[in-house]
Amino acid sequence: MAQSAPREIEKLREQIRYHEHRYYVLNDPEISDTEFDRLMKRLEALEREHPGLVTPDSPTQRVGGQPAEEFPKVRHSVQMLSLDNTYNLDELRDFDRRVRELSGRDAVPYVGELKLDGLSMALTYEGGALARGVTRGDGATGEEVTANVKTIRSVPLKINQKKLKALGDGKRFEVRGEVIMTLKSFEAANAQREAAEEPRFANPRNAAAGTMRQLDPRIVAERKLDMFAYFLMVDGRPALAEHWKSLDALAEMGFKVNPHRRLCRTFDDLLAYIQEWEAKREKLDYEIDGIVIKVNDTRLWEELGTTHKSPRWAIAFKYPARQATTVVKDIRAQVGRTGTLTPVADLEPVDVGGVTVSHATLHNMDEIERLGVKIGDTVLLQRAGEVIPQVLKVVKSAPDGRAFHMPRKCPVCGGEVHRVEGEVAYRCVNAACPAQLKESLLHFAGRRAMNIDGFGDALVDQLVDKKMVQDVADLYRLKQEELAALERMGEKSAQNLLEEIEGSKKAELARVIFSIGIRFVGERTAQFLADHFSSLDKLAKATEEELCQVQEVGPKIAQSIVEYFGEKRNRDALDKLKKAGLQFEQKKVQKAEGELTGKQFVLTGTLPNYSREEMTKMIEDAGGRVIGSVSKKTDYVVVGADPGSKLEKAKSLGIKTIGEAEALKLLK
Repeated sequence: MAQSAPREIEKLREQIRYHEHRYYVLNDPEISDTEFDRLMKRLEALEREHPGLVTPDSPTQRVGGQPAEEFPKVRHSVQMLSLDNTYNLDELRDFDRRVRELSGRDAVPYVGELKLDGLSMALTYEGGALARGVTRGDGATGEEVTANVKTIRSVPLKINQKKLKALGDGKRFEVRGEVIMTLKSFEAANAQREAAEEPRFANPRNAAAGTMRQLDPRIVAERKLDMFAYFLMVDGRPALAEHWKSLDALAEMGFKVNPHRRLCRTFDDLLAYIQEWEAKREKLDYEIDGIVIKVNDTRLWEELGTTHKSPRWAIAFKYPARQATTVVKDIRAQVGRTGTLTPVADLEPVDVGGVTVSHATLHNMDEIERLGVKIGDTVLLQRAGEVIPQVLKVVKSAPDGRAFHMPRKCPVCGGEVHRVEGEVAYRCVNAACPAQLKESLLHFAGRRAMNIDGFGDALVDQLVDKKMVQDVADLYRLKQEELAALERMGEKSAQNLLEEIEGSKKAELARVIFSIGIRFVGERTAQFLADHFSSLDKLAKATEEELCQVQEVGPKIAQSIVEYFGEKRNRDALDKLKKAGLQFEQKKVQKAEGELTGKQFVLTGTLPNYSREEMTKMIEDAGGRVIGSVSKKTDYVVVGADPGSKLEKAKSLGIKTIGEAEALKLLK
């Protein structure tokens, strides 16, 4: 086995890279999600058995390691210039005239590319493997975010050497591109933020930029960023004599290159391309705000030169913001995937930038009050950087305008609607509400919850749409024959899924508590609740006062737990889960009483033999507490490799610092 392991590992890596490219770049998968997950699990198992064979470019390393404590500053090999913008065709004609005059040519071919609304990124490859990812920053210096870039599945971690032949030896080259968040991912990210009582992202660009600056790559991975490559350099210069050929080379190497680019032989071709995409951009699953125009002949780029901040061989044509006025006919509450009720304005249909708009989001009650909008008012709409149109302001108040009030019952299921005092969001707390059932099922089956392998979006859509599952407990009533009849399943896949579902019954109580989806109850809180009550039935009967006695449970979490168990349909689903055989009890955990009881620990850096989660559990089992930041109340700072600013703060405050070995002695 040992001799064949390297060959099997490399074969699996090539298979996974191929299928990642088919799925994330070409949008044309050849295998099911379940089959892909099996390949990945096999590779992960082999790498655990043979840790010496793990390489930085392995597909398993897309998300790994501990969160960073800061992003180092890195100077770009060549400055990342910003583009001049133009909003009218006369200025664009002036640009073309200047290019022709400076180059001494009668006509110049251009490459037109969609102007993606994201953030620029520079990727350095060495020996065909991704070595570094750096943000644009101020153009001269950016932040290294390599760990975050690795989570973007459309970014190749390693490129086959045969595909690098166009670059000479291919030992070192740079790829620049735009990191974006699709509209689908944007909606999902905002749903998560609303569930966590965090402010919504204003638009996909802000969401992508905020995500890329997360210190924890696991958060970046969850938000499913994408990247389109648009520039290829070797030794700080364009790799090929034509920009169009560089884009083709990037696509051949496995990068995602925008398929809607166009080689425009004449200026009239360019104008037609611009006009075409102003009308068609609504069909895209990502935001664009214009067209980028580049001279195709890269040999002219140096000849044309740059101004102090922008190249003379490229320009961005920006589309105008799309606004219109209309009347609010009604305001209704729409239930999202996390149970949040969002006010939506029903409008007199109006044309906004070539699209008929009849609905617009009002976000929440605070926004309605800020705008002062009532039913019957005339409002100004905008479609720019929003998934659906946004009401900007009231331009004329109706004399008989009617105020909107949030309903007390969920408009979808009739369940109770709750709002915690001081919070923005109103929510339906029925976890089986059809509006949020799909999200509840995915959370329940997730790896950190009940860990039901092979349970993805496509399967959930079918189970809910065909009414085979109406709450999470119905998963334990599924039959092989009905599963086998679903798309992309079959007898074997159905049997494998049922075995996974049956195996999930062994999940410990803390996982069950986390999986049922009580708002604000994460994995850590679920563990504290399990340790304190040792029974889900006892937890369900606990008062807010009793819940506040649990470590790290405050009034907000306590109220959320009481609200969850106060909904009869949630209790009914839990009764079915109990009858199905899930673990509703655990032995009472006796916390150690000793010298470490109540002591506060902070962890920084990477420990040699234990993960942070493992060390945290050992400290808490010994009666100590692990906190996130260093203060005068901190007793110990446990220091691993590559510690960050926490170590310096500990030294400045005179806090005792210890390594892993000394921590283990304390714990014993």
